[in-house]
Amino acid sequence: MTGRLTDLLDLVRAPAALTAIGDTVVGATNARGRAGVSALPLSTSSACLYAAGMALNDYADADLDAVERPERPIPSGRISRDTALKVGAGLTAAGVGLAFASRRSSGWISLALAASIWTYDLVAKPTRFGPVVMAVCRGLDVMMGAAGPGWRRAIVPAIIVAAHTASLTVIARGEVNGTTSATAGATAAASVGAAAASVAGAGPHTTAALLGGAGYLAAALPSQVAAARQPDAEHARSAARASIHAMVPLQTALVARTGAVVPTAVLIAVQAAGRVLARLRSKGDVT
Repeated sequence: MTGRLTDLLDLVRAPAALTAIGDTVVGATNARGRAGVSALPLSTSSACLYAAGMALNDYADADLDAVERPERPIPSGRISRDTALKVGAGLTAAGVGLAFASRRSSGWISLALAASIWTYDLVAKPTRFGPVVMAVCRGLDVMMGAAGPGWRRAIVPAIIVAAHTASLTVIARGEVNGTTSATAGATAAASVGAAAASVAGAGPHTTAALLGGAGYLAAALPSQVAAARQPDAEHARSAARASIHAMVPLQTALVARTGAVVPTAVLIAVQAAGRVLARLRSKGDVT
C-alpha cells in the first residue's frame, strides 16, 4: 500500500504541486488586499489541477518516456496508462469542484484552466505553442484567485507569473538533450525582468517586494546562468528544476508587495517545506 502511494506521488510530482498553491493567493491579495476565506479551497484546487496535469503529462508521453525516461512510473510498470488517465480526470474534477465550492466566478475560470491543462498535455506540449499554453494555465490559476471585486488589479501579476512559466517551459525542453546558451540566457533575463516587475508599483511595501524579488532571483538565477554557460542536459534539468521551485519565491514577492502579512508568511513557510521536500527527492522529475 505504501509503495502504491509512493508511485502515485511520483506520478503527480507531489513536491512540485507546492508551487501551485500560491497562484490563487497572488490573485486574491492583488485584487483585494487579502486572501480571504476562499484561500484554502482555491489553493487546494490549484494543487489538484497541477497534479492532474502531471498525471496527464505522463499519460500522453508514455511512449516517449519509455525511451527517454524509463524510470518514470508508467514505463517502469509501476503505474498503468489507464490509471494515470483516471488520476488526471479525478484530480481535474476535484480541482474544478473545489473552485466552484469557493466562488462561482472562480469555478468558471477553473473550467477554462482545466481545458488549458488538458490541451497542453494532450495536444500542445510538443508544438511551438506549448510554452504559451502552459503560461496561459498559470495565468488563469492566478486569475482564479482574483475572480470577484478588483480582479483587474491582478492582471499584471498574472502576466508576471505567466511569463516566468513560459520561460521555464522553454528551458525544460532541454532536460533530455540539452538546451542552448541563448535559451538559458533568455530564461535568466526573463527572471530578472519578473523580479523587477514584481517590485514596480509596490508603493509603501517596496522593501518587502525587494526582499521577495531578491529571494526569487537567488532561487532561479544561479542555475539558469550555469545552464547558459554550459547548456547540456544536466544543467538544463537543474535550471528547469530551480525555475519551478522559484515560483514560490516569485509568488511571495507578488503577495508581499500588497502588504498582506499573513499570506506572505504562509508562502515563506511553503518555501521552507519545498526546500525540505526537494532535498528528500533531489533526483526526481519536476516536469
